Amino acid sequence: MTSLAELRKNYSLGSLDEADVDRDPIQQFNAWFAQAQDAQIPEPNAMTLATVDPAGRPSARIVLIKGVDARGFVFFTNYESRKGRELADNAYASLLFHWVELERQVRIEGTIVKTDAEESDTYYASRPLGSRIGAWASDQSQVIESRAQLEAREREISAQYGDHPPRPPHWGGYRLVPDSIEFWQGRPSRLHDRLRYTRDTTGGAGGNWRIARLAP
Repeated sequence: MTSLAELRKNYSLGSLDEADVDRDPIQQFNAWFAQAQDAQIPEPNAMTLATVDPAGRPSARIVLIKGVDARGFVFFTNYESRKGRELADNAYASLLFHWVELERQVRIEGTIVKTDAEESDTYYASRPLGSRIGAWASDQSQVIESRAQLEAREREISAQYGDHPPRPPHWGGYRLVPDSIEFWQGRPSRLHDRLRYTRDTTGGAGGNWRIARLAP
Protein backbone atom coordinates (compact mmCIF):
# COMPACT_ATOMS: atom_id res chain seq x y z
CA MET A 1 0.00 0.00 0.00
CA THR A 2 1.26 3.47 -0.90
CA SER A 3 2.02 5.60 2.14
CA LEU A 4 0.14 8.84 2.74
CA ALA A 5 3.32 10.84 2.21
CA GLU A 6 3.79 9.26 -1.22
CA LEU A 7 0.24 9.79 -2.49
CA ARG A 8 0.27 12.48 -5.14
CA LYS A 9 -1.10 13.34 -8.56
CA ASN A 10 0.37 15.66 -11.17
CA TYR A 11 -2.38 17.90 -12.54
CA SER A 12 -2.30 18.53 -16.28
CA LEU A 13 -5.83 18.81 -17.68
CA GLY A 14 -6.09 22.56 -18.12
CA SER A 15 -4.99 26.09 -17.38
CA LEU A 16 -6.61 29.30 -16.20
CA ASP A 17 -5.67 32.66 -17.68
CA GLU A 18 -6.97 36.15 -16.95
CA ALA A 19 -7.56 36.74 -20.66
CA ASP A 20 -9.88 33.75 -20.92
CA VAL A 21 -12.21 34.13 -17.93
CA ASP A 22 -15.49 36.06 -17.75
CA ARG A 23 -15.23 39.37 -15.94
CA ASP A 24 -18.30 38.37 -13.94
CA PRO A 25 -17.47 35.52 -11.51
CA ILE A 26 -21.07 34.29 -11.47
CA GLN A 27 -20.92 33.77 -15.23
CA GLN A 28 -17.52 32.11 -14.85
CA PHE A 29 -18.96 29.81 -12.18
CA ASN A 30 -21.91 28.95 -14.43
CA ALA A 31 -19.53 28.04 -17.24
CA TRP A 32 -17.46 25.76 -15.01
CA PHE A 33 -20.60 24.22 -13.48
CA ALA A 34 -21.95 23.42 -16.94
CA GLN A 35 -18.66 21.75 -17.81
CA ALA A 36 -18.84 19.71 -14.60
CA GLN A 37 -22.33 18.55 -15.58
CA ASP A 38 -21.21 17.74 -19.13
CA ALA A 39 -18.36 15.66 -17.67
CA GLN A 40 -21.01 13.66 -15.77
CA ILE A 41 -19.32 14.27 -12.45
CA PRO A 42 -21.36 12.66 -9.64
CA GLU A 43 -23.31 15.37 -7.81
CA PRO A 44 -21.52 18.41 -9.26
CA ASN A 45 -23.80 20.53 -7.03
CA ALA A 46 -22.25 19.13 -3.84
CA MET A 47 -20.29 21.74 -1.91
CA THR A 48 -18.62 22.10 1.47
CA LEU A 49 -20.23 24.73 3.70
CA ALA A 50 -18.00 26.06 6.48
CA THR A 51 -19.38 28.01 9.44
CA VAL A 52 -18.01 29.24 12.77
CA ASP A 53 -19.56 29.02 16.23
CA PRO A 54 -19.48 31.83 18.83
CA ALA A 55 -16.28 30.40 20.34
CA GLY A 56 -14.53 30.61 16.97
CA ARG A 57 -14.56 26.84 16.33
CA PRO A 58 -15.14 26.10 12.63
CA SER A 59 -17.27 23.26 11.33
CA ALA A 60 -17.86 22.00 7.81
CA ARG A 61 -20.28 19.69 6.02
CA ILE A 62 -21.45 18.83 2.51
CA VAL A 63 -24.65 20.49 1.30
CA LEU A 64 -26.21 20.85 -2.15
CA ILE A 65 -26.45 24.11 -4.04
CA LYS A 66 -29.99 24.71 -5.28
CA GLY A 67 -29.71 28.08 -6.99
CA VAL A 68 -27.18 30.63 -8.21
CA ASP A 69 -27.68 34.05 -9.76
CA ALA A 70 -26.31 37.57 -9.44
CA ARG A 71 -27.55 37.69 -5.84
CA GLY A 72 -25.54 34.68 -4.69
CA PHE A 73 -25.56 30.96 -3.97
CA VAL A 74 -28.61 29.26 -2.42
CA PHE A 75 -28.98 26.15 -0.27
CA PHE A 76 -31.74 24.90 2.04
CA THR A 77 -31.64 23.36 5.51
CA ASN A 78 -33.07 23.24 9.02
CA TYR A 79 -32.66 26.65 10.67
CA GLU A 80 -32.27 24.94 14.06
CA SER A 81 -29.46 22.62 12.94
CA ARG A 82 -25.88 23.21 14.03
CA LYS A 83 -25.12 25.16 10.87
CA GLY A 84 -28.34 27.16 11.28
CA ARG A 85 -27.47 28.09 14.85
CA GLU A 86 -23.93 29.05 13.87
CA LEU A 87 -25.16 31.19 10.99
CA ALA A 88 -27.55 32.95 13.36
CA ASP A 89 -24.55 33.90 15.53
CA ASN A 90 -22.08 34.63 12.72
CA ALA A 91 -23.44 35.41 9.27
CA TYR A 92 -20.11 34.88 7.49
CA ALA A 93 -19.53 31.56 5.74
CA SER A 94 -17.60 29.94 2.93
CA LEU A 95 -18.38 27.39 0.22
CA LEU A 96 -16.04 25.02 -1.58
CA PHE A 97 -16.70 23.07 -4.77
CA HIS A 98 -14.15 20.38 -5.66
CA TRP A 99 -14.53 18.83 -9.10
CA VAL A 100 -11.64 16.41 -8.83
CA GLU A 101 -12.23 14.89 -12.28
CA LEU A 102 -11.61 18.31 -13.83
CA GLU A 103 -8.80 19.19 -11.38
CA ARG A 104 -10.75 22.27 -10.28
CA GLN A 105 -11.92 24.00 -7.14
CA VAL A 106 -14.09 27.06 -6.54
CA ARG A 107 -13.88 28.83 -3.18
CA ILE A 108 -16.59 31.33 -2.26
CA GLU A 109 -16.72 33.62 0.78
CA GLY A 110 -19.37 36.09 1.88
CA THR A 111 -22.34 36.94 4.03
CA ILE A 112 -25.34 34.70 4.63
CA VAL A 113 -28.94 35.93 4.46
CA LYS A 114 -32.15 33.91 4.56
CA THR A 115 -34.16 33.57 1.38
CA ASP A 116 -37.69 34.97 1.56
CA ALA A 117 -40.63 32.74 2.47
CA GLU A 118 -41.88 32.53 -1.11
CA GLU A 119 -38.56 31.20 -2.41
CA SER A 120 -38.36 28.67 0.42
CA ASP A 121 -41.98 27.59 -0.15
CA THR A 122 -41.39 27.10 -3.87
CA TYR A 123 -38.35 24.93 -3.39
CA TYR A 124 -39.93 22.92 -0.55
CA ALA A 125 -42.95 22.13 -2.73
CA SER A 126 -40.63 20.82 -5.46
CA ARG A 127 -39.00 18.23 -3.18
CA PRO A 128 -40.01 14.55 -3.17
CA LEU A 129 -42.68 13.75 -0.59
CA GLY A 130 -40.27 11.74 1.54
CA SER A 131 -37.90 14.69 1.78
CA ARG A 132 -40.76 17.02 2.75
CA ILE A 133 -41.83 14.61 5.49
CA GLY A 134 -38.22 14.25 6.59
CA ALA A 135 -37.88 18.00 7.10
CA TRP A 136 -40.57 17.70 9.79
CA ALA A 137 -39.41 14.38 11.24
CA SER A 138 -35.74 15.23 11.84
CA ASP A 139 -34.63 17.53 14.66
CA GLN A 140 -31.42 18.00 12.75
CA SER A 141 -28.18 17.87 14.76
CA GLN A 142 -30.02 16.97 17.99
CA VAL A 143 -29.22 13.79 19.95
CA ILE A 144 -31.86 11.08 19.46
CA GLU A 145 -32.31 7.72 21.19
CA SER A 146 -32.40 5.48 18.14
CA ARG A 147 -33.17 5.04 14.45
CA ALA A 148 -36.51 3.59 15.52
CA GLN A 149 -37.42 6.89 17.17
CA LEU A 150 -36.72 8.78 13.95
CA GLU A 151 -38.77 6.35 11.87
CA ALA A 152 -41.66 6.53 14.32
CA ARG A 153 -41.65 10.30 14.03
CA GLU A 154 -41.66 9.98 10.24
CA ARG A 155 -44.77 7.79 10.40
CA GLU A 156 -46.50 10.27 12.72
CA ILE A 157 -45.83 13.19 10.39
CA SER A 158 -46.93 11.19 7.35
CA ALA A 159 -50.22 10.28 9.07
CA GLN A 160 -50.75 13.89 10.15
CA TYR A 161 -50.13 15.60 6.80
CA GLY A 162 -50.55 12.90 4.17
CA ASP A 163 -49.30 13.92 0.74
CA HIS A 164 -49.40 17.68 1.39
CA PRO A 165 -47.17 18.67 4.31
CA PRO A 166 -46.65 22.44 4.60
CA ARG A 167 -43.12 23.82 4.85
CA PRO A 168 -41.92 23.62 8.46
CA PRO A 169 -41.34 27.04 10.02
CA HIS A 170 -37.85 25.91 11.05
CA TRP A 171 -36.81 24.94 7.51
CA GLY A 172 -35.89 27.14 4.56
CA GLY A 173 -33.23 28.69 2.41
CA TYR A 174 -30.02 30.64 2.85
CA ARG A 175 -28.23 32.72 0.25
CA LEU A 176 -24.49 33.34 0.46
CA VAL A 177 -23.85 36.82 -0.96
CA PRO A 178 -20.25 36.60 -2.18
CA ASP A 179 -17.53 39.17 -1.75
CA SER A 180 -14.73 36.82 -2.83
CA ILE A 181 -14.74 33.97 -5.39
CA GLU A 182 -11.59 32.05 -6.26
CA PHE A 183 -11.18 29.70 -9.22
CA TRP A 184 -8.44 27.08 -8.89
CA GLN A 185 -7.11 24.97 -11.76
CA GLY A 186 -4.58 22.24 -11.04
CA ARG A 187 -1.27 22.55 -12.92
CA PRO A 188 1.93 20.46 -13.11
CA SER A 189 4.53 20.62 -10.32
CA ARG A 190 1.95 22.12 -7.93
CA LEU A 191 2.21 25.46 -9.75
CA HIS A 192 -1.57 25.76 -9.86
CA ASP A 193 -3.52 28.62 -11.42
CA ARG A 194 -5.55 30.64 -8.90
CA LEU A 195 -7.68 33.63 -9.91
CA ARG A 196 -9.56 35.48 -7.18
CA TYR A 197 -12.43 37.89 -7.82
CA THR A 198 -13.10 40.45 -5.09
CA ARG A 199 -16.00 42.86 -5.09
CA ASP A 200 -15.14 46.52 -5.60
CA THR A 201 -17.93 48.63 -4.13
CA THR A 202 -16.33 51.97 -5.00
CA GLY A 203 -17.96 51.97 -8.43
CA GLY A 204 -21.54 52.36 -7.23
CA ALA A 205 -24.41 50.13 -6.23
CA GLY A 206 -23.56 46.45 -6.47
CA GLY A 207 -19.96 47.17 -7.40
CA ASN A 208 -17.74 45.54 -9.97
CA TRP A 209 -15.25 42.71 -9.56
CA ARG A 210 -11.48 42.90 -9.55
CA ILE A 211 -9.41 39.88 -10.60
CA ALA A 212 -6.04 39.02 -9.09
CA ARG A 213 -3.74 36.06 -9.59
CA LEU A 214 -2.63 34.30 -6.42
CA ALA A 215 0.53 32.28 -5.92
CA PRO A 216 -0.23 28.56 -5.67
